[in-house]
Amino acid sequence: MATVTLSTRLAKEEARKIDELAANLGLDRGAVLKQLIRKGLREIQTERALDGYRRGTITLSKAAEIAELTLRDILLRLPEESVELNYDVRELHRDLEE
Repeated sequence: MATVTLSTRLAKEEARKIDELAANLGLDRGAVLKQLIRKGLREIQTERALDGYRRGTITLSKAAEIAELTLRDILLRLPEESVELNYDVRELHRDLEE
């Protein structure tokens, strides 16, 4: 996988917490930052997908695709996030078209 270098500024307290976490996990700062970014990215993608599904602007299968989850996994997240399942024949047709 090709990589790029990114840089950002953090508050001293945030950097201290990251360094503390790295020490507790026995990892270096860079490894912890990668984990935090990956987890944060997945969570933001999932929130965005569930919000679109909640508002009815995307189908359940599109929400799963955006969140990079299986249909089963996105279904399991619905009750955790207080999102109602609204799946009918119309949405089935939309899913089949995508």
